[in-house]
Amino acid sequence: MRASTTALLLLLFSPAAPVCAQAAEDSAAQWQRAVGLLQYLSSDYPAAVHSGDATELAEQRGLVADAQAALAALGPASRPFSPQLDAVAARIAQGTDPEGVARDCQALVDALVRAGGLQRSPRTSPDMAQGAQLYREGCAVCHGLDGSGDTPTAATLQPRPADLRAAARMDGYTPYRAYNVLSLGVEGTAMPEFPGLSEDERWALAFYALTLRQPACTHAPPKAPLEQLANATDGDLARAFGAAEVPCLRRVPPRQDEDQALAATLAGVDRARRLGSAGNFDAARQELLDTYLQSFEPVEPVLRGRHPALVQRVEESMLRARAYAEGRDSRFLSETAALHSLLEDAARTRHGAPETTTVFWLALLVVVREGFEVVIVIAALLAVLKKMGQLDQARLVHLGWASALLAGGLCFLFGRQLLAGVNRELMEGIAGLLASAMLVYAALWLNAKSNLRRYMGELRGRMQGALGRSSSFGLFAISFTALFRESFETAIFLEGLSIDSPKGALLGALVGLAVMLALVLLIRRVGYVLPMKPLFNVSTWVLYGTAVALLGQGLHAFQETGFLPLVPVRGPRLDLLGLYPDALTLLPQLALLLVPLALLWGRRGGDSPGPAALKPTGPGRA
Repeated sequence: MRASTTALLLLLFSPAAPVCAQAAEDSAAQWQRAVGLLQYLSSDYPAAVHSGDATELAEQRGLVADAQAALAALGPASRPFSPQLDAVAARIAQGTDPEGVARDCQALVDALVRAGGLQRSPRTSPDMAQGAQLYREGCAVCHGLDGSGDTPTAATLQPRPADLRAAARMDGYTPYRAYNVLSLGVEGTAMPEFPGLSEDERWALAFYALTLRQPACTHAPPKAPLEQLANATDGDLARAFGAAEVPCLRRVPPRQDEDQALAATLAGVDRARRLGSAGNFDAARQELLDTYLQSFEPVEPVLRGRHPALVQRVEESMLRARAYAEGRDSRFLSETAALHSLLEDAARTRHGAPETTTVFWLALLVVVREGFEVVIVIAALLAVLKKMGQLDQARLVHLGWASALLAGGLCFLFGRQLLAGVNRELMEGIAGLLASAMLVYAALWLNAKSNLRRYMGELRGRMQGALGRSSSFGLFAISFTALFRESFETAIFLEGLSIDSPKGALLGALVGLAVMLALVLLIRRVGYVLPMKPLFNVSTWVLYGTAVALLGQGLHAFQETGFLPLVPVRGPRLDLLGLYPDALTLLPQLALLLVPLALLWGRRGGDSPGPAALKPTGPGRA
């Protein structure tokens, strides 16, 4: 088992698809460079024409030449836009039509963003505190803490760093343009690119940079879509909401809710579909993965509590689309169109939050559904202890599941912010694999020890009921890991339901917990008077079957995060049994199922005493 565990760890922590991810990043960077250059031209060329400065006009001609080169580097996909850019370059060469050039450059930006499937707004609301910290650490040395650019370092640079408070510089800026500056740098200046910053960090810094010239916010801002905030200048926001609202709109970005998350998911699916239409399947696959983890997954518990069947269809469609992208399959386009339709259904049915009574029953059903499997596992563990004559060790089993329940409560307190998206999926995957390993240990190792004559003799010579320190810890760990995954998942679902009705979610959870405790007590009492040999055999199979199911669920969670590739096959999907139509989950499950059969076959081929595996003879019997 140690060898197989090592192999599994190597599989899990080896890079899954770095090559295609790098190709997707390189393609997106090319489109982004062309967009960034056109953004410079749209805002800087009119000022250069009005100033009549020959040096500045020459700089604009160099920029449009760079934009033409960037567009040409994109190959056939960019050819439809070349005539428009050539017309812009001709006017810049003559130094004429500043307003028309700015307008046409912005139109080209919009067209290239759509064609390249670029993300022009953050997937989640930017962390302004993080943006402020990044600014202090990486930008203040040149631009100053206040954004004025009046620092000793700035005095040594030519040209001087921009004053981030000046109207002439910042009136034409949007967070999206600032994001591109951070991503690409500014050629001919000391402004570098920041490849070491993640996408979220660059967005946070970009949003923060536009707050430096704003006064303090004194009230809650009006509701505005994140897409609008990322692509609007301060003047655009003033015209849309009033000048008095601009400081708060810039300083207090909207909190992510279901409407915004579904809108971002729809936009991401559309970008992926455009990428696939252009033949860029690697970038399309990466876009779908990012969209699922960063936009849809954070609100999935809320949506699943209301419309579980619809959410499952969305997830299945998302996985199929990713698989088609990996296989460069033409069905990718029809699947993403179907996915778009499902997401629109989710957006329409999301309105009208459930009442307290509805939330109560949903929470109750979630707790009972997630806990029923655990009750069966606990009953099986207690049967193992009874067969071994070690009922006094039952307290370790109860301590294990009670501790896991407490851990689930702590997860609920942490909230969705820490347990969303990829964090949640990774935790579920790790917990599933650990629980699977521990249950295999329970079904094989403990069971085998209960059937060794020498071991039973040693037990009689030791203190009555003692299993030893290592086995005692094992019993606790088995019980804890068996429940923790379900407890963790339940906490996430309840967190989502509590948004609609905290009281209904709390009452439903408490009643569900009471039902599960009653079942544990009933099984504890009834289980002790049932026939032991059949009960023990059935319990052992339950433990092992649960391990197989958890193995599938754990591997599937890693696939959803992109840590493992997809290898789809035909077949049904049964989430409760951990069965998914994918070879990378089914083959390990099949291998795990064959282990006890191989052990039984090996025992038939020899007469030496060994583990009884899944068919015990009973304590004290030859």
